[in-house]
Amino acid sequence: MTGRGIDQALPHPVSPVLHEPYVRDASEYVELAEKAHGPIPRPLTFDYIWGDALQELDQAKIDLRIINLETAITSAETPWPGKWIHYRMHPKNTRCVSAASITACTLANNHVLDWGYAGLLETLQTLDAAGIAHSGAGNDADEAMRPAVLTTSANARVLLFSFGSTTSGIPEDWKATSICPGVNLLDDFSETTAARVCDEMQAHKQPGDVVVASVHWGSNWGYEIPREQIVFAHHLIEHGAATVHGHSSHHVKVIEVFKGHLILYGCGDFLTDYEGISGYEAFRGDLALMYLVELDSSNGKLITARLVPMQMRRFRLERASATDSKFLCNLLNELGTKFSTRAKLESDDSLVLEW
Repeated sequence: MTGRGIDQALPHPVSPVLHEPYVRDASEYVELAEKAHGPIPRPLTFDYIWGDALQELDQAKIDLRIINLETAITSAETPWPGKWIHYRMHPKNTRCVSAASITACTLANNHVLDWGYAGLLETLQTLDAAGIAHSGAGNDADEAMRPAVLTTSANARVLLFSFGSTTSGIPEDWKATSICPGVNLLDDFSETTAARVCDEMQAHKQPGDVVVASVHWGSNWGYEIPREQIVFAHHLIEHGAATVHGHSSHHVKVIEVFKGHLILYGCGDFLTDYEGISGYEAFRGDLALMYLVELDSSNGKLITARLVPMQMRRFRLERASATDSKFLCNLLNELGTKFSTRAKLESDDSLVLEW
């Protein structure tokens, strides 16, 4: 979430005017973060926000770096009417995404149209100009459904599909249609919808392709995974998806390995401007995980998953403390009991997924 407060701290901030019920100036989020953890050196360099994450990515020799980008990239001034929270980042600040060599981003979320159709169009154009692949939103339904086609260093093709659900707060009228821009919005989690989605993914798939289904679903807080989400995720795996990449929750949720395939039900936040905001502290939304995942390109099955605990401080990602890493390990073990997964704490305070 590189908009709002983070955008204000970057070199080219948009107007700080907000249309939220309580905060009217985006710079207040910078001030809250400074009160919590100390001064933020403004303007930030574009790589600053990634902090320790960059070294971890370089050491892991990652082929593809995939994120859910939960902000519009626009200088548009007209917010979506009737919506309380509006995220945006100035197009010139897109270099903060490029600074981490992000390969692709998913856009089917509840902030990409915060600044209307003009904001969406500028977001798509800006990502294209920056050479960052994307999926999940477009000028019509076909474009919104179209996957980002990615290639690994071994020349394996990965198809990144992005889906959104109204359960995450996406307005129903954001759905892309044959004549209207918008996001790739699911009707529901029914078997009928799952079958349609799988048919659409198969229509794009070539022999040997690895499919990643990224889904923005569920509420911000709480560990319970609705049964309909589990059934939906299982259906995607059984019909061709190698991995289900779920997000929307502001904190880490349970991980499942179903028939050898990875399902992340809630990745939690990574980059945010939430420092200093009180409420829900028990969920430890300030802690994040990097999911360094190795898949078998021949069948999409999970080989290894290394999870690196991080914490956002002064708008910069730092390696989490040993105590916080242990907290996340214990949490994943508690949540994973019913899914037969657990995390093992390594000597460097990273976690290794076991199943």
